[in-house]
Amino acid sequence: MRRTALLASATLLAALLPWASATAADDPAPVSVDRFEGEVPFGGQPAEGIFTWGGDADDPPALRLADRADAPEGDKVLTGTYDISGYGGFTHDFAADEPAHDWSAHRGIRFWWEGRGTGAKIAFELKDGGAHGEASELWTTSFTDDFSGWKQIEIPFTDFTYRTDYQPVGGIDQVLGLTAMWGYAVTLPVGTPGDFAMDAVELYGKADQSLRASVTTDAAVYPVTEGGTAKVRVTVATTGAVPVDEPVTVAYETGGGSAGSGSDYTPVSGTLTFPAGTASGASRTIEVPTLKDRTGETAETIPLRLTVTGAKAPAENPSVVVDAHGLPYLDERLPVRKRVADLLSRMTLAEKAGQMTQAERGALTAAGDIAAYDLGSLLSGGGSTPTPNTPEAWAKMIDTFQLRAQATRLQIPLIYGVDAVHGHNNLVGATVLPHNIGLGATRDPDLVRRTGRVTAAETRATGVPWTFAPCLCVARDERWGRTYESFGEDPALVESLETVIQGLQGRADGADLDRSDTVLATAKHFVGDGGTAYGSSTTGTYTLDQGVTEVTRQELEAVHLAPYQDAVDRGVGTVMPSYSSLDIIGDDQGPVKMHARADMINGVLKDRMGFEGFVVSDWQAIDQLPGDYASDVRTSVNAGLDMIMVPYVYKTFHTTLVDEVEAGRISERRIDDAVSRILTQKFRLGLFEQPYADTSGIAEIGSAAHRAVAREAVAESQVLLKNAGGVLPLKKSQKVYVAGSNADDIGNQTGGWTITWQGSSGDITPGTTVLEAMRAADPDLTYSKDASAPTAGHDVGVVVVGETPYAEGVGDVGNGHDLELSAADRAAVDTVCAAMKCVVLIVSGRPQLVGDRLDAVDALVASWLPGTEGDGVADVLYGRRPFTGQLPVTWPRSEAQLPINVGDTAYDPQFPYGWGLTTLTEVPKGGEGTLRTLAAAARAAERTGADSAGRALVTKARLIVQQRAGRMTAAVAGPFADADHLLLTGRYGEAVGKLTEAYREAQKAQ
Repeated sequence: MRRTALLASATLLAALLPWASATAADDPAPVSVDRFEGEVPFGGQPAEGIFTWGGDADDPPALRLADRADAPEGDKVLTGTYDISGYGGFTHDFAADEPAHDWSAHRGIRFWWEGRGTGAKIAFELKDGGAHGEASELWTTSFTDDFSGWKQIEIPFTDFTYRTDYQPVGGIDQVLGLTAMWGYAVTLPVGTPGDFAMDAVELYGKADQSLRASVTTDAAVYPVTEGGTAKVRVTVATTGAVPVDEPVTVAYETGGGSAGSGSDYTPVSGTLTFPAGTASGASRTIEVPTLKDRTGETAETIPLRLTVTGAKAPAENPSVVVDAHGLPYLDERLPVRKRVADLLSRMTLAEKAGQMTQAERGALTAAGDIAAYDLGSLLSGGGSTPTPNTPEAWAKMIDTFQLRAQATRLQIPLIYGVDAVHGHNNLVGATVLPHNIGLGATRDPDLVRRTGRVTAAETRATGVPWTFAPCLCVARDERWGRTYESFGEDPALVESLETVIQGLQGRADGADLDRSDTVLATAKHFVGDGGTAYGSSTTGTYTLDQGVTEVTRQELEAVHLAPYQDAVDRGVGTVMPSYSSLDIIGDDQGPVKMHARADMINGVLKDRMGFEGFVVSDWQAIDQLPGDYASDVRTSVNAGLDMIMVPYVYKTFHTTLVDEVEAGRISERRIDDAVSRILTQKFRLGLFEQPYADTSGIAEIGSAAHRAVAREAVAESQVLLKNAGGVLPLKKSQKVYVAGSNADDIGNQTGGWTITWQGSSGDITPGTTVLEAMRAADPDLTYSKDASAPTAGHDVGVVVVGETPYAEGVGDVGNGHDLELSAADRAAVDTVCAAMKCVVLIVSGRPQLVGDRLDAVDALVASWLPGTEGDGVADVLYGRRPFTGQLPVTWPRSEAQLPINVGDTAYDPQFPYGWGLTTLTEVPKGGEGTLRTLAAAARAAERTGADSAGRALVTKARLIVQQRAGRMTAAVAGPFADADHLLLTGRYGEAVGKLTEAYREAQKAQ
């Protein structure tokens, strides 16, 4: 007989299982939410259902209803398996087309969980208010899996807190009303594969009005200058914002910290009373006076103990902090090196380890961990944003974190980092610039510098002083999912556009870093990330990303290392190693993860190149090193890493690092070097003087001036690959038909790393789509996304096609992606181009295979990922600006050709590197004779150092060759591409010589 047949009721269950919670006599009967007997289907909105979710394709758990003889209730339980690298879990949403549920009569929610004894924290959240379960307000708490077997988890509603890292609709009223509930969600542990079982979710107990009141303080930390008075505001609030129905008292008393009672502060104690009927939101103030002496000191803490009756007490007692003062490292008049030396001499090993630790802000177990572990840095991973996602909320969030750092003995500020890789792209409303591949097409170093200025100004205005950009990868295989993060396939092109570093940081000596419109830059990913071989990745289902780069020493130096010396010379503040492995042919080491390559990080980057900033690891990257965790820490730090990005395991890392130093396996000298490098950048950024956000630049975020720079960058990035019959620019008299999946989608237009890590299709941030920009120029155009509207009567069609967003290895070809246009895009192109003259715009992060369709297309444009300013596309389409962009990567004929790059011995692309037609500019007349004259003049310009003249002469020669070239052949493409590389390296005479060779071959091909 099945044991569950005996467990017919919750009462009998409680009697049989002594660890089950007792039920008060006057409590209402429990109300079932989920029995997991099949009454709620697996499925999503708008119907009621249980569904999974995750950060990428591998993260959602696998769920099923399983028959279990030991099921706490009924015959079945919900069980599942998971292996989560980012985030993942499951949700039960109530039906969106039926009324929400009222849970306000109950004390809390409970369920049975089968413990595995892992010690992992499991998040449980409620969905309160709003239109439905996916447009509600999220309230969260967690429980710890520190037990084995079945256990009933009881969670009072008072344990839930407003979720600050994500709200689907930006939050509603930040009150857990309980009268309009839409379900719950469970977030499963990250990093280790596991399984779970759950049963019998139900509401329990009777609502206790006194427990629906809470007492809070306006801050957890109150820094005060020595001799000043701290003012702690204490507030009472209630669920539903109703008056308190019984008195709430708060007894307070100072004492127990590092500050001396009577010598450093005047002790205070007493009781605050909020009588019955006090309005929700009422406040009282406690004042704590400090005393002044004449000695320099580190910071001292004065805990303020609060004892609350009649309401829920604050999650933690606040602390008053008497600021550090009178010490050399606090004297901004001293040179940075002296300030660093003084501060370092005062630090303990634990404090130094904290400076080397970087955690993801959403993974903090408690905000107090910033001080408890002396954390040196926090970051926002892709999509890790405050709620609401506004500039003001970013600044407030970071200020709150910085306030916590002020509770440390030495008050070393945090350095906060984000992936602002094409603007402050995590922020809704920011100016989103073209991705680097588009900037590579501009060939305009000054413009790229100005895009860096826009990114820096908008990022710093929200309190963020550090960006993990620019990517200096040299992308050698367009199948790589990070291709669009590269300026191009030619190291000379990448080097020419490192002006972005000055746009971000200002002067190379770091003298501008303390300004309110600059940020610390990061050169990444050192080294060889763009050269990984197809199929070499061992990360999940990736095919190239994080794989192996196999090169000769000469190729490593010439292709992948070359851009980093320039970055160092430009004073780049930080460098991030690559996830990938480096296999240098002939060194007998085989593939070695870059985070373990001391020869490259210590030897080449720091010693040979003279890099003086600090090296920060990539996200969880040391976990990919062979060996146990202690070995990972030891190997990476000894290899030269100074700060380790350990988003979820900051506590473990901190403890392990200290242990490794105390055991002598990492030298204190290595630690001191790392911490000195980190502190140097913090001093240069002015964080000790101004740790909090300077929001004076917030009004400029997304401003017309910033969007104008982005619009210019978009226009210059557009590459005109074909223009038969001069169909472009469009004429005002023409009747225009617009189609295609990417014509009116700001999400597709901005690509990955926009608002979230992977980006997403749809209206995700303010901006102008290509269609909207075209409509502004021609209100009478016809738009039909799938080209189903009648085509008759139109003079020209514009079909905007391409990719949907992805990031990193998720976008690798072979990992659910290819370089082919979608079936819908191909159909739209075929329909429009068969009916009229047509222009095809490809919005993508890399070349897309056009194949034989090229013959049917009159004009073809590589639009890349232009960002939020679609007006820049319309500017060149309608002739307000000329097309001037050139291919930053080779455009292949087929995927079988890949990898294909400038300089290859076998080189037969559809369009060569450097190709780009122009409009609104008369192409120079002439043939070989003209080219010989241009070559002589170019050699003279090269000899005299007249770079501007030399570049102009090569451009004239290029335009002559492009006009002559008809059918592209390998004999034309090779020297044509070589010429652009020679131009970028200042060899103007040789460049025109190569173009002359291409011209001759083009004549033969006619």
